[in-house]
Amino acid sequence: ERLDEGLFHVCGGHVFNTKDEQVSKWFWTRFNRDRDFLKAMRNSAIAFDDGRFVGYPIENHVYQLPDAIWQSFCSDLEQIEMGAGFAPTNFADFLRMRFGETLYELYFKPYNAKVWRCDLSEVPLEWLSGKLPMPTAEEMRRANQEKTEETSFVHSSFWYEKHGGSQFVADTLAKGLSVRYETDVSRIQVKRDGGVEVDGERFDRVVFCGNVKFLPQLLEGVDLRGMAKELDALQSHGTTAAFCEIDRNPYSWVYQPSDRHDSHRIICTGNFAPSNNAEGHMTATVEFTDEVSDDTIRRQLARMPFHPRFIKSHFSECSYPIQTAQTRDLVFHLKTLLSQFGISLVGRFAEWEYYNMDAAMASAMRAVGCDGCGDKL
Repeated sequence: ERLDEGLFHVCGGHVFNTKDEQVSKWFWTRFNRDRDFLKAMRNSAIAFDDGRFVGYPIENHVYQLPDAIWQSFCSDLEQIEMGAGFAPTNFADFLRMRFGETLYELYFKPYNAKVWRCDLSEVPLEWLSGKLPMPTAEEMRRANQEKTEETSFVHSSFWYEKHGGSQFVADTLAKGLSVRYETDVSRIQVKRDGGVEVDGERFDRVVFCGNVKFLPQLLEGVDLRGMAKELDALQSHGTTAAFCEIDRNPYSWVYQPSDRHDSHRIICTGNFAPSNNAEGHMTATVEFTDEVSDDTIRRQLARMPFHPRFIKSHFSECSYPIQTAQTRDLVFHLKTLLSQFGISLVGRFAEWEYYNMDAAMASAMRAVGCDGCGDKL
């Protein structure tokens, strides 16, 4: 949303990068990288209550913390090496076994508890596949001793639109297509002859990108009664994004593990592209899990670095899907059933997967059987 002060990312500051060669090939055949995009190196930090900004990822920058924490972390690394070979079964155990108890209590536990608001020991590791850092104890030790920068983690560098943010991607891809926006769908009906109708209009195929929990109420002609209760029990969190003017700073993301802040991160979108700011302004998006009132936001902003000044907020009801050990089996069986009728589930909440932009694109490619990308999608 373009405001006088700049570009408001109403649900996160989405950027593009990918290690999927097919996604990369498909994307860059549709966009002019040099003309329309900027490349940035991620400069992120973790803000602590003592005013200290520690480099991200924290496991490579423990040397920036007080000496007592460094010594405790070194002891943890020895324990990690002694326990190598034991496989964690949940997110909490993974964080402890991979980074040690010191960093778990200092950063990983409080930060992830704010984002996910659930028991981390109940979170299956498969849920966060491809998003978890996997450094060895020796790699963490060496990174701190040599003070080297990590370039292999997610979004260590990224591409960002020169104008319009991620809306530019959607608008560009929509050119030449017949797209009906803001049109309610009340019924998807599978006909006995094998066709599918959406509100009475017949289609060869339906790609459902909405919230999968709504399907039992929308879908007719397919018996979902055996799955309805499980689908209804799926849990998620929303995000309140607060658009702010802030002091100039060098960061792209600033993470906030402290319980002094209800928000979990500041996305310095004003640093992504000059066009994101009005002249003389610097803007950012502060993210809170679930719905937060404007009055609460203003009180919270007064405690934050960079003197953020509130401009506007937006609440997105669905942004973070939460999986249990049974979620993927449930969605797999549903997708298998619906595929018989020409209905595909694609996207973060249709598949109940914590997708980034590139993962959602890869899912779309799989849905249409895209091999080598080309023009099929």
